[in-house]
Amino acid sequence: MLSQKVAQQSLRRLAVQQPYAMRWTLMNAASPAAVAMGRNVQMIQTRFAATNTKTSDPTKILAEQRLRRPVAPHLTIYRPQITWLMSGLNRITGLMLSGPLYLFATAYLAAPLFGWHLESASLAAAFAALPLAAQLSFKTFFALPFTYHSFNGLRHLMWDAGRGITNKQVIQTGWAVVGVSVVSALWLAFL
Repeated sequence: MLSQKVAQQSLRRLAVQQPYAMRWTLMNAASPAAVAMGRNVQMIQTRFAATNTKTSDPTKILAEQRLRRPVAPHLTIYRPQITWLMSGLNRITGLMLSGPLYLFATAYLAAPLFGWHLESASLAAAFAALPLAAQLSFKTFFALPFTYHSFNGLRHLMWDAGRGITNKQVIQTGWAVVGVSVVSALWLAFL
């Protein structure tokens, strides 16, 4: 009983002298009487920020912490694999094919306004006037991305059907797409 009276008196003095401190104490700590009687109110655990005594500027502390963070793996660490090389190449060939198509379609629609002749006959005559090496390189330049993107698209459709998605099959079909694309592009170029 004596300890309870002492605790009450000390809390009353604290309330009269510093009313806000009293409120803070009651909210964040159990009274000594509650501790003595075993009826602890739940203590709120506070965690103090670890600060460096050298610097008190939060931006400097954050900069120091960033210097000690581990570095995330970068593409320069990994050995190139056919799966991610072919994925990137599929996107690049899609851009290589769609970009000129949109440019030509826009030019074809604007041709009558500017007096350009983009009809099939004039394009075929202009292409026939090129040297043979230029014709082959032009045809190969467009045939290789076309065949690669087409065959790799079929490969992706096969994956969508749930076929050939093990690591070994993905690598095998990747090299098969590369081989078939090169052979068919050369066949189209020499056609």
